[in-house]
Amino acid sequence: MNFSTVNKKTDRGFLLLAIAFIILSFVQCTPKHQVASSVQAGTAADHADKGLKDYYKKYFPIGVAVSMASLHGLDSALIVKEFNSVTPENDMKMGPIHPSENIYNWKNADKIVDFGLSHHIKIRGHNLCWHNQEAAWMFKGIDGKPVTKELLLQRLKDHIFAVAGRYKGKIYAWDVVNEAVDDSDDTTQIYRKSNWYNICNGPDFIEAAFRYAHEADPQAKLYYNDYNSEHPVKREKIYKLLKKLIEDHVPVDGVGMQAHWKLNEPAPDELRKALDEVTSLGLKVQFTELDITIRLPQQKTATAATAQPTPDPGYTPELEAQQIAQYKMAFDIFRQYKKFITGVTFWNVSDRYSWLDGRGGGLMGGAAAGLNAPRAVIKAYPLLFDENRERKKAYWSVVNF
Repeated sequence: MNFSTVNKKTDRGFLLLAIAFIILSFVQCTPKHQVASSVQAGTAADHADKGLKDYYKKYFPIGVAVSMASLHGLDSALIVKEFNSVTPENDMKMGPIHPSENIYNWKNADKIVDFGLSHHIKIRGHNLCWHNQEAAWMFKGIDGKPVTKELLLQRLKDHIFAVAGRYKGKIYAWDVVNEAVDDSDDTTQIYRKSNWYNICNGPDFIEAAFRYAHEADPQAKLYYNDYNSEHPVKREKIYKLLKKLIEDHVPVDGVGMQAHWKLNEPAPDELRKALDEVTSLGLKVQFTELDITIRLPQQKTATAATAQPTPDPGYTPELEAQQIAQYKMAFDIFRQYKKFITGVTFWNVSDRYSWLDGRGGGLMGGAAAGLNAPRAVIKAYPLLFDENRERKKAYWSVVNF
């Protein structure tokens, strides 16, 4: 027997045992949070080719509101990867697209439609009749006085036939009437006292708009769109409006719940109640303008001159955790109601830009408001992609189910 050979084998055996011991000790001593981080990173890498639209392929389309700036560069690539529906943020609203009686600004709207068609992305139209970003000329005659109800409805019909008719067969759904329900706690006042309401001396313009839209594009799905749809008083007002439209055989297919939400609103029960009421009427639902701000709203009693913006604490871990939980709650419920929900659309692409950043960080009233809203920038961080267009932790709370 050659003892030098035995010693070499023995040394090699001890060396292997020592290496195994070191590896075992490292694994046992590695902090659990590091292991979790590795798993999360692996999950992200494993699904790098999937977007929101792919995770929700069996549920409903996932959309995003776009501007002209969104159609180029990194935003464009993100939209194509993650979404399968787009909504023009401002470019189809009455004021921007139809600023005077014989002038239509088709350029931006056409480009958005062309972008959707070229990438096989569905297109939602937003919107045909609204009290904000309205065309002021529509309410005045040559003498500068308010027009008659008959003339106003004729102008509305001409507008809807022109816009919905131009995109017939290209836009699959329209927000026909936007925010026509009163936002106060006065249960006796159902409708907003807008120019439309005042000149028509009532809500007849709502029914008329839906009938005109259906005539202009019989295949398009037609939605009534509003915010605070989960708040008990307004929820009941919206329900009464929809019920009346159905009883009057108005061609309405569903309701758009805008879903401009906060870290503590809506509560799960409020959201389910709103969904149950709408779907009991046989209507479909789309969540049309989803974002979840981390900011508290300004006080509604403050005047524009004295209102102070909410201090900006940044996107802290505590606020992030609340946002993650709220997004998870919302999409858990969305999936439970998948047979009624025909789309979920985020309002803007990433935290790099959000309409909320120009609202003092809080919501005083409503929806994705007019272009003349205050522009003091306080970040709201309301979306699933951060300022670098990277997926936030809230993204994974939405797709890991």
